[in-house]
Amino acid sequence: MPSKEKTVFVVVNEKGLHTRPSTELVKCASRFKAEISLSYQDLTVNAKSLLGILMLAAAKGAKVEIEADGEDAKEAIEAVVELAQNKFNVKY
Repeated sequence: MPSKEKTVFVVVNEKGLHTRPSTELVKCASRFKAEISLSYQDLTVNAKSLLGILMLAAAKGAKVEIEADGEDAKEAIEAVVELAQNKFNVKY
């Protein structure tokens, strides 16, 4: 049964969600069947869209809401939150 999951993650990267962390996020989100969206301020975008994520312009400390809808929604959210906690695998 498809489920809807929702949570918030905080951007911990010094430079926010710029191209490299956004690319990692898209790669991660694209592994799942669920529809995944990110919301920040007044904008909601598809987590599988690089341009969409870049449009969020989420800086360090931004609280981004993530919502997933589908059979693997819970796993998708857990994977993205873990990725965010690991600074999107970006090392400076």
